[in-house]
Amino acid sequence: MTEPLKPVYLEDKLKEVRGDGHLSYRSSSLPTWCPGCGYFSVAEGVAMAFNRLKVPSKDAVIVSGIGCASRFPFFMETYGFHTLHGRTLPVATGVKVANDKLTMVAVGGDGDDFAIGGGHIPHAARRNVDITYLVFDNGIYGLTKGQTSPTSVEGFVTPSTPYESHDRPLNPLMMLLSYGASWVGQAYAGQPHHLTDMIAGAIAHRGFSYLHILSPCVTFDKTEMTYANLNVRVRDLPADHDPTDRMAALEQATRTGTPALGLFYLEDRPTLADGMADIAARAMAGIPAKGKKARG
Repeated sequence: MTEPLKPVYLEDKLKEVRGDGHLSYRSSSLPTWCPGCGYFSVAEGVAMAFNRLKVPSKDAVIVSGIGCASRFPFFMETYGFHTLHGRTLPVATGVKVANDKLTMVAVGGDGDDFAIGGGHIPHAARRNVDITYLVFDNGIYGLTKGQTSPTSVEGFVTPSTPYESHDRPLNPLMMLLSYGASWVGQAYAGQPHHLTDMIAGAIAHRGFSYLHILSPCVTFDKTEMTYANLNVRVRDLPADHDPTDRMAALEQATRTGTPALGLFYLEDRPTLADGMADIAARAMAGIPAKGKKARG
């Protein structure tokens, strides 16, 4: 006989939530996203990941661009920088170069990051800047009332494509894998516990970590990237997937019809800060630069 479920009392649950410490990473400003937006799961996931990793609020910085995701720093009790459209990564890189001890998280949506901001991604990835890059992909421009974005599916009908979109969507996972990101993963806002685990893993990684987050827009997308559709389409990466195998990760990334969740790729290599420290040490030691003769 099945044991009856233990009742959950609101007072007890509130004590549990307040007692675990993650709310100390949430600011007094309440999120203003639409009810049901997947971004709520991301905000909770970041707070819980910070708490799990014991990241001091004073040592954390969240940088955003423009769009629905740009409001993110206002809702977190950390340092924040609300930048210009598409300029999230250059600003985050600058902050990280100035103080490598900071825990740096950059956030943005599919429009801000892969349209006007797309040119900055490969350089942050190839340089292996120690930044965690969280991209909230809802396949649409939500803040400007529902136009198609770089990741919108073909045939999508929106105010900007009333006769359907004929543009092929970008594949961000394949892009980041080819750019040389040293940590690439995918999560889904509809699975918040797994999402938190993935965010924590991305932040803990030393190097450029990219987490692609499938996050439905409940206001402007009623047909494509919905919770109902994603709940039956998403899958876990195969149990035998080797995250050190870039080609295997690329093959999994091609299966866009059934998006895989988990860690696609992981590589341990020197960061941008490591390279800069090496240059500084050699210069301070008087070691001549290659290609130049030492002065007599």
